Amino acid sequence: MAEMVNVAVDAMGGDNAPLEIVKGAIEAVNEDKRVKVFLVGKEDVVQKELKKYTFDASQIEIVHASEIIETAEPPVMAIRKKKDSSIVKCMNLVKDGMCDALVSAGSTGAILVGGQVIVGRIKGVERPPLAPLIPTEIGVSLLLDCGANVDARPSHLVQFAKMGSVYMESVMGVKNPKVGIVNIGAEEEKGNALVKETFPLLKNCPEINFIGSVEARDIPAGVADVIVSEAFVGNVILKMYEGVGASLIKKVKSGMMSTFRSKIGALLVKPALKKTLKSFSTDEYGGAPLLGLNGLVVKTHGSSKAIEVKNSILQCIAFKEQKINEKIKEKIILED
Repeated sequence: MAEMVNVAVDAMGGDNAPLEIVKGAIEAVNEDKRVKVFLVGKEDVVQKELKKYTFDASQIEIVHASEIIETAEPPVMAIRKKKDSSIVKCMNLVKDGMCDALVSAGSTGAILVGGQVIVGRIKGVERPPLAPLIPTEIGVSLLLDCGANVDARPSHLVQFAKMGSVYMESVMGVKNPKVGIVNIGAEEEKGNALVKETFPLLKNCPEINFIGSVEARDIPAGVADVIVSEAFVGNVILKMYEGVGASLIKKVKSGMMSTFRSKIGALLVKPALKKTLKSFSTDEYGGAPLLGLNGLVVKTHGSSKAIEVKNSILQCIAFKEQKINEKIKEKIILED
């Protein structure tokens, strides 16, 4: 029998908490018997939401937390002062070994600080990156970093490439994943000081399959499986990606409803179009793991609906079963 995967879920974090968070947790446990969810938040509020659903009671447990860290609060101070907040309690469940992972749609800053201060970094990991999966024409790519380390150094980016390769190979099943660094051109001599300094380090790293520079316009085509950048560039790419995707979907829907003839055509192509658009939705791939910590921390969008919460919980199963942290430790230790 497979070992149970315990996931702490911040029931109070995000724009749609607790309604969508609890719903996503229920959908996850009803879909997979290998996971147990610890819903962390105000007990009476969480209990009220749970009454709406049918589920195996052995797969859901409530952990009371009286406080909530708001998005606008200074992260370091909030983590230090709000010891009974849902985020801090989730972090401590992972730190103490009660849970294998945590999922939160709450304050990004608090999650980044708490991940490093409470859960802690794997020995040898200099900076943990946020690593979301982004859809491409041929599947998905892992973009790291997208928000944790704005002022990264070349050695950090090399570690991002190694950790990203482990994740794509072990969780996503991509053999010998292709690694590219985000640049303004394909030529090796192009780029800012960080890219120019990092490029030869990646080129001479035997543990990764480095293919060189990747321009932003080529990312949706799936030219690389692991896309490396510092957090400022990565976050701009991610937000642009999401914005353009949402705008295109609106334009397609608007165009199809513009005339009587187009409406008839829309009915014919609706099933195929729905399937295609679904594959390009970031909700389908769960949240962004903060790689390189002693336990798995997954950050989902602040506006997450139940489907993203569910998929974020389910991705924790593969992370544990494939022993991602152990493999990251091996990769990082090799460089010392």
